[in-house]
Amino acid sequence: MTRAVGDREATAERLLRSSLEHSYEPGIDIDWDAPLVDGAWAVPPHRVSLYGTPLWDALSEEQRHTLAVHEICSIARIGLWFEIILMQMLLRYAYDRDPRRRHIQYALTEIADECRHSVMFARMTERYGVPDYAPRRVTHELGRLFKTVGTGPAMFAGTLFVEEILDQLQREAMRDDTVQPLTRMVNKIHVTEEARHVRYAREELVRIMPKTNRAQRELARYLAARIAFVVARNLVHRDVYASVGIDPAVGHRAALANPHHRETLHWSARKLVPFLREQGIIGGPTEILWRKAHLVR
Repeated sequence: MTRAVGDREATAERLLRSSLEHSYEPGIDIDWDAPLVDGAWAVPPHRVSLYGTPLWDALSEEQRHTLAVHEICSIARIGLWFEIILMQMLLRYAYDRDPRRRHIQYALTEIADECRHSVMFARMTERYGVPDYAPRRVTHELGRLFKTVGTGPAMFAGTLFVEEILDQLQREAMRDDTVQPLTRMVNKIHVTEEARHVRYAREELVRIMPKTNRAQRELARYLAARIAFVVARNLVHRDVYASVGIDPAVGHRAALANPHHRETLHWSARKLVPFLREQGIIGGPTEILWRKAHLVR
């Protein structure tokens, strides 16, 4: 099935106009000095990785709230990690193209958005008083590889995966009155601006795929599956469990085996997976990575 997409320049013009009318400056639009609300969750409790496990049952209410804080900051950190990768890929993409085109001007605008988002995620982690849950060394180096070889369909498919699973988690949290206002405002800003990025990436992927050869499609499948697996496995850094006295290795194993956490991963990707299948990005031998990450059944 081939999706119809509009004119590339017309789409970019609309996205540029929307960027002017519906963008935020987190340094101004978020009250970073506002006190945190006692008893509010940093993330809905049913999205915490240990929810429903014996380890969760053994935690006090205060410890559950603490773990939620550390997990939202871990998720933000993996998002920040990928946004830095994306900015580098978009810069390389724009470097080779005519900057007079609205399409390329929007790519540059997206880079500016992502720069603000990265600072926003960093400040949220700082405000919550949580350590820097940077990706582990292997993941960090895989990111260095992906930003170097992830061009064309792999770039847009990988971008869509990270942006859309975060979008699902953030849309739910920003509408939840039991969640901290800080989390909700960060999510609102990210969701509003990422909607444009998703539109841009989806349309580009639809335009690119019919022009790819078999080797390019197989490479895109592999790279997209690899980034999906790595990100899904690293949304929750294993060191977060130490914040509530749980051995990181024990907590990590419990989360991976937790049906609630697996369902969260599947739920977060539910709108993206059919689209990527339609575009030929999910399928073939590399689909096993999507299954191991609990993103498809």
